[in-house]
Amino acid sequence: MAEFEATRGMPAESMVVFGVASDVELMDRWLPQGLSVHDTGPGTIEADGDLVPGTGHHEGLFRVSEEQLRVEWGGRDHPDYSGWLQVSDAASGTSEVTVHISLLDEPDSGPRADEVRELLDRSLDRLAEEVDSRIHDAG
Repeated sequence: MAEFEATRGMPAESMVVFGVASDVELMDRWLPQGLSVHDTGPGTIEADGDLVPGTGHHEGLFRVSEEQLRVEWGGRDHPDYSGWLQVSDAASGTSEVTVHISLLDEPDSGPRADEVRELLDRSLDRLAEEVDSRIHDAG
Protein backbone atom coordinates (compact mmCIF):
# COMPACT_ATOMS: atom_id res chain seq x y z
CA MET A 1 0.00 0.00 0.00
CA ALA A 2 1.40 3.37 -0.97
CA GLU A 3 0.35 6.84 0.08
CA PHE A 4 1.85 9.85 -1.71
CA GLU A 5 1.49 13.49 -0.77
CA ALA A 6 2.99 16.73 -2.05
CA THR A 7 2.40 20.40 -1.32
CA ARG A 8 3.17 23.36 -3.57
CA GLY A 9 2.78 27.11 -3.18
CA MET A 10 0.56 28.77 -5.77
CA PRO A 11 0.81 32.33 -7.15
CA ALA A 12 -2.83 33.29 -6.50
CA GLU A 13 -5.48 33.33 -3.81
CA SER A 14 -7.18 30.06 -2.94
CA MET A 15 -10.45 30.63 -4.85
CA VAL A 16 -8.59 31.28 -8.11
CA VAL A 17 -6.44 28.18 -7.65
CA PHE A 18 -9.44 26.07 -6.67
CA GLY A 19 -11.30 27.27 -9.76
CA VAL A 20 -8.51 26.00 -12.00
CA ALA A 21 -7.82 22.80 -10.04
CA SER A 22 -11.46 21.71 -9.87
CA ASP A 23 -12.36 22.42 -13.51
CA VAL A 24 -12.39 19.07 -15.34
CA GLU A 25 -12.08 20.90 -18.68
CA LEU A 26 -8.70 22.33 -17.58
CA MET A 27 -7.25 19.25 -15.89
CA ASP A 28 -5.52 17.85 -18.97
CA ARG A 29 -3.36 21.00 -18.94
CA TRP A 30 -1.80 20.16 -15.58
CA LEU A 31 -2.35 16.45 -14.88
CA PRO A 32 0.54 14.14 -15.80
CA GLN A 33 1.03 13.50 -19.47
CA GLY A 34 -0.45 10.09 -20.15
CA LEU A 35 -3.58 10.79 -18.11
CA SER A 36 -6.68 12.38 -19.56
CA VAL A 37 -10.00 12.98 -17.81
CA HIS A 38 -13.44 13.86 -19.13
CA ASP A 39 -16.63 14.91 -17.37
CA THR A 40 -19.32 12.24 -17.72
CA GLY A 41 -21.99 13.73 -15.49
CA PRO A 42 -22.60 14.72 -11.90
CA GLY A 43 -20.15 13.01 -9.58
CA THR A 44 -18.34 11.01 -12.27
CA ILE A 45 -15.42 11.36 -14.64
CA GLU A 46 -13.83 9.11 -17.20
CA ALA A 47 -10.07 8.56 -17.33
CA ASP A 48 -7.86 7.12 -20.02
CA GLY A 49 -4.27 7.21 -21.19
CA ASP A 50 -0.98 5.43 -20.66
CA LEU A 51 -1.01 5.95 -16.88
CA VAL A 52 -4.42 4.32 -16.43
CA PRO A 53 -4.18 0.57 -15.77
CA GLY A 54 -5.61 -1.75 -18.38
CA THR A 55 -7.08 -0.61 -21.66
CA GLY A 56 -9.91 1.69 -22.60
CA HIS A 57 -11.76 4.24 -20.51
CA HIS A 58 -12.29 3.89 -16.78
CA GLU A 59 -15.07 5.50 -14.80
CA GLY A 60 -14.24 7.31 -11.62
CA LEU A 61 -16.02 9.09 -8.83
CA PHE A 62 -15.44 12.83 -8.56
CA ARG A 63 -16.53 15.23 -5.84
CA VAL A 64 -15.91 18.96 -5.60
CA SER A 65 -16.51 20.87 -2.38
CA GLU A 66 -16.21 24.61 -2.98
CA GLU A 67 -16.89 25.32 0.70
CA GLN A 68 -13.88 23.23 1.71
CA LEU A 69 -11.78 24.06 -1.40
CA ARG A 70 -11.37 20.32 -1.84
CA VAL A 71 -11.56 17.86 -4.74
CA GLU A 72 -11.82 14.11 -4.16
CA TRP A 73 -11.70 11.27 -6.67
CA GLY A 74 -11.47 7.51 -6.89
CA GLY A 75 -11.61 4.72 -9.40
CA ARG A 76 -14.97 3.03 -9.64
CA ASP A 77 -13.51 0.05 -11.50
CA HIS A 78 -10.12 0.39 -9.75
CA PRO A 79 -11.04 0.83 -6.07
CA ASP A 80 -7.37 0.62 -5.06
CA TYR A 81 -6.87 4.17 -6.39
CA SER A 82 -8.14 7.36 -4.78
CA GLY A 83 -6.98 10.84 -3.97
CA TRP A 84 -7.77 14.35 -2.90
CA LEU A 85 -6.59 17.90 -3.55
CA GLN A 86 -6.89 20.62 -0.92
CA VAL A 87 -6.34 24.35 -1.47
CA SER A 88 -5.59 26.63 1.48
CA ASP A 89 -4.78 30.31 1.86
CA ALA A 90 -1.21 31.43 2.41
CA ALA A 91 0.37 34.85 2.90
CA SER A 92 -0.06 37.92 0.70
CA GLY A 93 -2.67 36.68 -1.78
CA THR A 94 -1.03 33.34 -2.46
CA SER A 95 -2.20 29.86 -1.58
CA GLU A 96 -1.01 26.31 -1.19
CA VAL A 97 -2.17 23.07 -2.77
CA THR A 98 -1.74 19.66 -1.19
CA VAL A 99 -2.42 16.52 -3.23
CA HIS A 100 -2.73 13.09 -1.66
CA ILE A 101 -2.86 9.88 -3.69
CA SER A 102 -3.55 6.38 -2.38
CA LEU A 103 -2.43 3.45 -4.51
CA LEU A 104 -3.27 0.43 -2.42
CA ASP A 105 -1.80 -2.07 -4.89
CA GLU A 106 1.56 -0.28 -5.28
CA PRO A 107 4.71 -0.39 -3.13
CA ASP A 108 5.66 2.78 -1.23
CA SER A 109 9.32 2.58 -2.24
CA GLY A 110 11.35 1.70 -5.29
CA PRO A 111 11.38 2.90 -8.90
CA ARG A 112 7.58 2.97 -9.34
CA ALA A 113 7.10 5.00 -6.14
CA ASP A 114 9.81 7.42 -7.28
CA GLU A 115 8.01 7.78 -10.63
CA VAL A 116 4.71 8.55 -8.90
CA ARG A 117 6.37 11.20 -6.71
CA GLU A 118 7.98 12.79 -9.77
CA LEU A 119 4.65 12.82 -11.66
CA LEU A 120 2.98 14.41 -8.65
CA ASP A 121 5.64 17.13 -8.36
CA ARG A 122 5.51 17.88 -12.09
CA SER A 123 1.72 18.09 -12.01
CA LEU A 124 1.84 20.63 -9.19
CA ASP A 125 4.42 22.64 -11.14
CA ARG A 126 2.14 22.58 -14.19
CA LEU A 127 -0.85 23.59 -12.04
CA ALA A 128 1.15 26.59 -10.75
CA GLU A 129 2.01 27.52 -14.36
CA GLU A 130 -1.65 27.24 -15.39
CA VAL A 131 -2.74 29.42 -12.46
CA ASP A 132 -0.01 31.94 -13.29
CA SER A 133 -1.13 32.14 -16.92
CA ARG A 134 -4.75 32.67 -15.80
CA ILE A 135 -3.68 35.58 -13.61
CA HIS A 136 -1.64 37.23 -16.35
CA ASP A 137 -4.27 36.64 -19.05
CA ALA A 138 -6.95 38.18 -16.80
CA GLY A 139 -4.83 41.18 -15.86
